[in-house]
Amino acid sequence: MSRSSSGDGRRRPAGPRRRALVAVVTATAAAAGLGLINGGTALAGPRPGGSAGTGGGAGPVVTRAALDPSLVAGRGAAVDFTEQEAENAVTNGTVIGPGRSAYTLPAEASGREAVTLGAGQYVEFTLPSAANAITVRYSIPDAPAGGGLTAPLSVTVNGGNRHTMTLTSQYAWLYNEYPFTNDPGADILHPDWWMTECGCVPNATTPAPVVDKPFRPNHFYDEQRLLLGRTYRAGDKVRLAVPAGGSVPTTIDLLDSQLVGAPKADPVAANVLAFGADPTGRHDSADAIDRAIAFAKRAHLKVYIPPGTYQVNRHIIVDRVTIEGAGNWYTVIKGHQVDLATPAPDGSVHSGVGFYGKDASAGGSTDVHLSGFAIEGDVRERIDTDQVNGIGGALSDSTIEGLYIQHTKVGMWFDGPMHNLRITGNTIVDQIADGINFHTGVTDSVVSDNFVRNTGDDGLAMWSEKTEDARDVFDHNTVQTPVLANGIAVYGGTDNTVSANLIADPIREGSALQVGSRFGAEPFTGHLWITGNTTVRAGTYELNWNIGLGAIWFYALERNIDADIQVSGDNFLDNTYNAIMLVSDFPVKDLYHISGVHFSDIHVDGTGTSVVSARSAGSATFSNVDARNVGAVGINNCGSFNFTPAGSEFTVTDLGSNDGGGTTGPWMAPWELPNTITCDDRPAVVPPPAPTAW
Repeated sequence: MSRSSSGDGRRRPAGPRRRALVAVVTATAAAAGLGLINGGTALAGPRPGGSAGTGGGAGPVVTRAALDPSLVAGRGAAVDFTEQEAENAVTNGTVIGPGRSAYTLPAEASGREAVTLGAGQYVEFTLPSAANAITVRYSIPDAPAGGGLTAPLSVTVNGGNRHTMTLTSQYAWLYNEYPFTNDPGADILHPDWWMTECGCVPNATTPAPVVDKPFRPNHFYDEQRLLLGRTYRAGDKVRLAVPAGGSVPTTIDLLDSQLVGAPKADPVAANVLAFGADPTGRHDSADAIDRAIAFAKRAHLKVYIPPGTYQVNRHIIVDRVTIEGAGNWYTVIKGHQVDLATPAPDGSVHSGVGFYGKDASAGGSTDVHLSGFAIEGDVRERIDTDQVNGIGGALSDSTIEGLYIQHTKVGMWFDGPMHNLRITGNTIVDQIADGINFHTGVTDSVVSDNFVRNTGDDGLAMWSEKTEDARDVFDHNTVQTPVLANGIAVYGGTDNTVSANLIADPIREGSALQVGSRFGAEPFTGHLWITGNTTVRAGTYELNWNIGLGAIWFYALERNIDADIQVSGDNFLDNTYNAIMLVSDFPVKDLYHISGVHFSDIHVDGTGTSVVSARSAGSATFSNVDARNVGAVGINNCGSFNFTPAGSEFTVTDLGSNDGGGTTGPWMAPWELPNTITCDDRPAVVPPPAPTAW
């Protein structure tokens, strides 16, 4: 099988460090709000108005991506749960954040804030609607030598009905350089690689001979689900508490609550229990599921997996079969990561639970339909050659719906060529690498209404390596807190669409949306439509370049980007640095350009620096781009850094109705056009106010 990771680790060549894209950059925003790391805190006090602290009487504050839901109406996935941020609940713990600096707990939290609890402390949520199930997103420290801890968390409703959740950090806490290590005491993994020289982030500078350890801790959060045993009403109080004798500080990010329906039954299907599957999880059920699949195909039946936890420690190969569970809260396929005696032909050194189509070289699989179950893996380290993904292989004319995938490497990784796959209504969380990746020749396929949170690489990606992805659609998905890389990334391809998605809180070495000529991707051809998306708290600080990125950024690293690209109807909210960036890497700045990009009907609400940062040759047009709360000059135009007498090598074309601005006046001023050099590598960063209705 093909390589099963996006390879987004930014390996740096040996020898002299490459020249940074720019010489200097402000550290103002990156230095702000450092949070909890192995016991060190920068703490905020209780919220004003009683929404946090020891006072009672606070009503439920419901959010989407830590925003008022009205600000993101019509964007993102339609989910069956309600989000409540811990910092908006009643607590006698300590609110941490806000902060956006990489390698800190606030930065990886939804909304960039959370609540840390010590022994005997609690955070209490008021249910906004009837619920019988909750999901808790949390972080607890790593073990001193790595490998994770466990800790109890008490859950009570209205002061009674006690449950105890056993939290774990076994799937969190990575360290060091890509592809990372689980060892907090490790020396630099690749001392010959180029690393940032930025001194504004703790322990993130070019290492001295003796490095402060742990070096670059990250990927702090995990989540856990709990069925409460009965249905509670709106207004009931769910309290999460560290027991009085607890010794492990526990950070609560948010609570999702929902009303889960009864388990689905299918008496006509081929029931895996009849073929020897064990719903207690004590014995491996992989062979029994294989037997059920074989029988179902002969009898032209579906396969049904009833409620239970089924141990599966390898791939289940699927082709021309429908497999349905009782619902992803009830049917759980759970596996251990297994060491292979010898590496597989594709380079894998482990196997693990996953449902895989046949490899494209063997013709792939077709007519596969998977729904209504959970896949819970056991992946704790990033090994890019490992095929330990929740769903994999090549699946054509197929559907995947209503799955919950956690603790695999990539939730769904597809190696084409393949076509006509529909992925809808799934939840993918706590991945070591990507959420969903269309890799190599995936065509005419749709990813819609999926919820993706806490990936270790791109949340959603189209990667046209070797063969282009074409006519694919990523629509109405929610991607939150990707720790590394981007919320949604498109690497080459033709006639693809990214529409009506909600992307929040990207953390480092990427941003909310990327259009990239990199990773050996085929060129962009035809059209690319990026329409009606909303991003929030994006425009991150790029540690390797020491500059701020855009919430959407175009990156010409290996080829020109010159297809017809329409960015229309998007909202870029609360941008840490820029809303829009067009950039080439410095070593290739005179080789590649970005052109054919058209921005229209866009709202920009808040930038720490500029609306547009151009660091490439090329051009773009702008029409009806309205901006407010802009922190620096509207257009930072460096071109390709040759500073010619004729002006910048990047041309901005004003097609009209580009309104608003900020501290320096209109964001698109006549004197900036068409190619005035306004290059400022260190503008003062002005943290924008919280977004409001336009």
